[in-house]
Amino acid sequence: MKVSEIKKKFLKEIEKINSFKELEEIKLNYLGRKSGILTKVLHSLKKLPIEERKKVGKEANSLKKEIENFISLKFEKLKTKEEKEKLLKEKVDLTCPGKKVYLGHLHPLTLVLREIKDIFLRMGFEVVEGPEIENSVYNFDALNIPKNHPSRDLWSTFWLDSALHFSSHTSRFLLRTHTSPVQVRYMEKHQPPFRIIAPGRVFRHERTDASHEIQFYQVEGLMVDKNINLSNFKAIILHFFEEFFKKKVEIRLRPSYFPFTEPSVEVDIKFKSKIKNQKSKKEKWLEVMGAGMVHPNVFKSARLNPFNWQGFAFGVGVDRLAMIKYKIPDVRLFYKGDLRFIQQWR
Repeated sequence: MKVSEIKKKFLKEIEKINSFKELEEIKLNYLGRKSGILTKVLHSLKKLPIEERKKVGKEANSLKKEIENFISLKFEKLKTKEEKEKLLKEKVDLTCPGKKVYLGHLHPLTLVLREIKDIFLRMGFEVVEGPEIENSVYNFDALNIPKNHPSRDLWSTFWLDSALHFSSHTSRFLLRTHTSPVQVRYMEKHQPPFRIIAPGRVFRHERTDASHEIQFYQVEGLMVDKNINLSNFKAIILHFFEEFFKKKVEIRLRPSYFPFTEPSVEVDIKFKSKIKNQKSKKEKWLEVMGAGMVHPNVFKSARLNPFNWQGFAFGVGVDRLAMIKYKIPDVRLFYKGDLRFIQQWR
């Protein structure tokens, strides 16, 4: 094949190239070391007469440079085309609204705890805290809980494998079963009158179900002064419930027993009907907290004279209040980390 024919054929083919793969193929087809069309012409020069060899050799070398230039230009065009297509795909329309950024949010129990603290702060209570790893002196002995009381048993207490010599007692460490130890710790270091709440996490070694968990949150309340009685407690706790549930509430106090209070009461609530003198069939009393007047032995444990001071104490389950407020059927939902549940409080 003549050099002029090779050039004509190449120019037709190069115009049809639309990809790097096709460009590489045409390069090999014409300039390949062994089977390239133009390469074969250059290899056949030695068979030609000297004068013709000079002429064909010059034309072939000139065409080789032209082909290399054409391939180089085609490569740049394909590269530019590819970059434009890529930019079009990645093009950003600045007039379009941005994607919504979802901010983190608080857990429902955190929201309820904050609301409880806020209500009591407005009533003049101070928020105090205590350790979650407690010792048996504060968790039981100082709260007038007898040595043989069933609450000390393994089934309701997480005992830890260590001992502490504490004020002539051999005290064992445990995960606190209530926040009541905080009241003794506080009374040891502060002089009445005072009013406090102690929110925090507590632990019970028991079987879990829809209304029981091995860990939950509790708020302990304590008010001590010269002339404190259950009427003061009833007024304060009624105000708290109506602020917390944002509706009118009825409460009743039922006699009960707790080692650290005397007398002791259970507190039940019932929501008042929106229509006066009309009660819903679903209305019923709900047990929500235990309370009572601080036992004299608890005052003695905190080195306060029970003849000079008196007060009330109460304990309420935060999880229980959250379940009532938001109509949550299973306490375990709070701790499963299921986003379908948690994101409802976004």
